[in-house]
Amino acid sequence: MKLNELKDNPGARKNKLRVGRGIGSGKGKTAGRGHKGQKSRSGVAIKGFEGGQMPIHMRLPKRGFNNYNKKKYTEITTGKLQSFIDRGLIKVDKEILETDLIESCNVKKSSNGIKLLNKGELRSNIRISVSKATQSTIELISSLGGTINILEVPKIKRNRKSTKKKEIGTLSEDNAEEDSIENDGDNIEDKIDEDEDIKKENEEQNNPEETEES
Repeated sequence: MKLNELKDNPGARKNKLRVGRGIGSGKGKTAGRGHKGQKSRSGVAIKGFEGGQMPIHMRLPKRGFNNYNKKKYTEITTGKLQSFIDRGLIKVDKEILETDLIESCNVKKSSNGIKLLNKGELRSNIRISVSKATQSTIELISSLGGTINILEVPKIKRNRKSTKKKEIGTLSEDNAEEDSIENDGDNIEDKIDEDEDIKKENEEQNNPEETEES
């Protein structure tokens, strides 16, 4: 066989039907669109339009959302891991890394790493390092005398209610300080006015003649 003799199997490639090329083809004139009407015109996309009636995609209730921050892992079970060990694809005498699973065991590579699930029997004492694992898997490996290293740092959940309370508490303290400063300023002004009035009264008592002449 030569390169110029290569061809697809019969029926593998089918030519596109050319419409509007005469009545002999069966798809001439109206080209299968029928006579008149909105659907026979070009530039029209009806899709979910129901003639002004509330369309089905708006009538049905919606629940949940798609989390675009969700991480996707390549999942491997403990039973599958044991089968890799039994077939000799992985050596138990050294630590099992994610690169070993991808290269030796033909495991699909994921940008977020590999997650180990507790499903199936695991008999070997292993040392493994993966991005994530379930709590039962960690306990199983530890009970067999092995060790597991979780590469992904666990996310710390913050209590939003407590943070809101703290913010409210700090705001109230700041407002109280401002009020106390304003009150202190008002008290100082009142004291100054009282001192001035007392001085004037003392001057009038000491100099009664000047006050009478004026």
